[in-house]
Amino acid sequence: MRRSERKQADPDLGVLSGRTLFGLQKELFATLAEQGHPELRPRHGAVLAYLDEQGSRATDLAAQSGQHKQVIGTLVDELVALGYVERQPDPADRRAKLVVPTAKGLDEMARSDAIVAAIEERHARAVGEEAYAEFKRVYRLVAGRSAQPQ
Repeated sequence: MRRSERKQADPDLGVLSGRTLFGLQKELFATLAEQGHPELRPRHGAVLAYLDEQGSRATDLAAQSGQHKQVIGTLVDELVALGYVERQPDPADRRAKLVVPTAKGLDEMARSDAIVAAIEERHARAVGEEAYAEFKRVYRLVAGRSAQPQ
């Protein structure tokens, strides 16, 4: 059996995770575009998915998303230009900056949460609420182990 056939017949964790991620991103960003946010791309999720409503430091966004600080800085620059976030002084440390969502950013964040919740509800209905809850429990365990150094 060829490798590509094997990956289709018995996909490993990486293939399954990729399919899940790319499928979710495709639906999420298509729906966001329909709802007034057509300029966003999946790469912006490295900031927007982890951004606190009160603001977050770029270093925290980098750590949470697994991206380099420089990548987060570039994405924040793009999101500032698009009107989704702004940089503000951190009240806890005036030398630091917070990335803070604008009204447009807060709208996107609320819509994203609702879209992802609807996707999850659809999956839970398709496979059964109990099975989906167990899948998420186990997937969180696997994802947590994957994030730990070996």
